[in-house]
Amino acid sequence: MTKRGRGFSLIELLVSIAIIALLLAILLPGLGGARAQARRIKCASNLRQLAHAFHMYAGDSGGKAMPLAYTRSDIIGTGPAIYWWGTNDVRGVDHTRGFVWPYLGSDLRVGGVYECPDQPWGTYAPQGNAHAVTSTYGYNGYYLCPPHTPGWSSPGPGCIADKPWKNVDVLVEPQRLFAYGDTLIDLGGAQPKNNALLDPPLLYTNGQWRANPNPTTCFRHLGRADVALTDGHAESLAPAGGRLTSPRFRVGSVGPDNDPHYVPDWRKW
Repeated sequence: MTKRGRGFSLIELLVSIAIIALLLAILLPGLGGARAQARRIKCASNLRQLAHAFHMYAGDSGGKAMPLAYTRSDIIGTGPAIYWWGTNDVRGVDHTRGFVWPYLGSDLRVGGVYECPDQPWGTYAPQGNAHAVTSTYGYNGYYLCPPHTPGWSSPGPGCIADKPWKNVDVLVEPQRLFAYGDTLIDLGGAQPKNNALLDPPLLYTNGQWRANPNPTTCFRHLGRADVALTDGHAESLAPAGGRLTSPRFRVGSVGPDNDPHYVPDWRKW
């Protein structure tokens, strides 16, 4: 006669389930943290590549910082505006016309170098007529290329169009000055919008500085923002006393003032 082994009792089964549940509770936060860290590493890598393209452009352009955009008809003719990442109109996005393209060699696509992995396609409303991927990183054109930063350089009293276009070789404290960073903008919709301009906490209008109601630095990495500095390295920074003008989307600024990261010499303007 075959002897049967003793089966699990109900109590033993419940104890086993409880042990498994406890192990999962211990392991899952660690796995989630590892995935978050992997996304931050990928984001920092993206930003370093953009910083490399920034310096390569300057090297081929007499030291001039990359423009944020060309919008004037005397430069682009009748075509669409050309931004650092490409063009965007009803015909679609053309990344091959972007200023970084010759030095980056990566197309605009979901999960590409232009997109932060912690802000994937579908988590924001895309700006532009093409309604397609452009970038979830912003460029510090407000300081680096004031005459070619649309939205802020329109002719008028106190505009920034007359401020000097910066030369990368003579930037003061490049290890603290932002070139690119995580960005979003909250315009009141159900979703934030991507914003390829790193807007500072203070704006210069009519010859005066005022608080910017929509600075665009996004602290999406567990309360921190990844940035590329103009010396080429990447960092992860907390608000550090800056304002969160959109707490629901974690958007604001690093520090309460424009220096040292956004516009280091703003007090002299």
